[in-house]
Amino acid sequence: MDWQSLLFQLLVKMGYAAAVASALGRAREFKKLLFAERRSRRNNILFTLFTSIPFALGVYIRCRAKYLQAADMGVDMGFEASILIGVMGGRAAGTLGGAIVALPALLFHGEYLTLAVNVVAGLLAGSLRHFCRNEEEIWTFSPFLDMSVYRWLKRNLRHPRIDWQTAFFLIIVALQAARVELQIASPKRLFALGPSDLPTPVPLALMLVLAGVIATVSIPIKIWNLARIEMKLEDQERLLLESRLDALQSQINPHFLFNTLNTIQSLVRFDQDRARELIVKLSKILRRLLGKHDEFVQLREEIEFVDDYLDIEVVRFGRDKLRVYKHLNPDTLDVVIPAMLLQPLVENSIKHGLAPKVDGGSITIRSRLQEGKLMIQVEDDGVGMSAPPAVAAQAGGSGRGIGMINVAERLHVLFGDDGKMTVRSRDGQGTLVMLELPILQQDESDAAAVYAARSSTRS
Repeated sequence: MDWQSLLFQLLVKMGYAAAVASALGRAREFKKLLFAERRSRRNNILFTLFTSIPFALGVYIRCRAKYLQAADMGVDMGFEASILIGVMGGRAAGTLGGAIVALPALLFHGEYLTLAVNVVAGLLAGSLRHFCRNEEEIWTFSPFLDMSVYRWLKRNLRHPRIDWQTAFFLIIVALQAARVELQIASPKRLFALGPSDLPTPVPLALMLVLAGVIATVSIPIKIWNLARIEMKLEDQERLLLESRLDALQSQINPHFLFNTLNTIQSLVRFDQDRARELIVKLSKILRRLLGKHDEFVQLREEIEFVDDYLDIEVVRFGRDKLRVYKHLNPDTLDVVIPAMLLQPLVENSIKHGLAPKVDGGSITIRSRLQEGKLMIQVEDDGVGMSAPPAVAAQAGGSGRGIGMINVAERLHVLFGDDGKMTVRSRDGQGTLVMLELPILQQDESDAAAVYAARSSTRS
């Protein structure tokens, strides 16, 4: 074998390792098995099968090739795969994985030493994983022990010690050295690149082969670590999304409670019966708020909640000054929407649209399905706004309060560009708020599911 063939073989080996690791890293079930803190016996077997079968296929290709080429020998990385499975899965997984990847060599070429070496390699790597105190040391393993030789020497000369990554590196070196010696003793019972197969100078070629072994083990670890970091970032983003929703919800509930208590306070002194009636209705609303923590509800439930709120406001304004009309398509009532979405809009219509108007006015709520989306309108014929924004997120200075801003923010957090809120208003003619929402299925009605639907990085 010349230098060109050797380099090509090592490149094929590392490329095959990267391809298999990338393919496995895209599989959701494999990632669940790989990143699980603790695996059951069944899951450990599944992880071993997931990982070992693609590498056993490479061994099979090498064994069945009539004329061995550099590419054929390069795809045989059963030894490296045994170490990889052991360090990622533990002793049992390493032992089983080493046996599986060696089966083609044993069955087709009678290489029983290949079976023994792979099993021992997987067992030792798995044992080393057992002694690893910090899992991050496994994920950050690299053939480069330290980019700064000076810092590494200074640290180890002052306090001599062998850390886990150094021990793993040395075990790979020792296993590869033992493998080469066994290949020299029994070349037909073990497949490995021995001195007789390498170009001169042989020591340099052996060092290059060793570097290829270490790189082949570390490449899948690096690829899977990137997937692990990506999953952690997505989890953090999902938690941030949920915390933002909780914060917005906590702003809406006290806002509503404060205005309702003001209404009750205004009635206590001169109409105690009506004040008592409002307290009963308020307790009904609070019971629903405290008893349910659903982030999404059916439109039917949201309308019922708005009705309870409007009952309180009708008592305050009088039936002649506050009229409510509803035009709801029956097909929309079972559609899932964010909880507490409509009440802040109705509250803003009353407080900023109808309350300043001497003779009161009306509120109209409409819903329909249009082009695969849910369209909801809340319209009042109140005093309107002199300079309405195109979207409520820009309504900070319009006098419309925090409720409308929160609704727009929640839509943006939950649905991104798929959820829109538009405000149209003319001074003295009223205000129309239009919501455009994607239609969610019942099993998608939580923040994590909505985030997963929006995320394009999960496979």
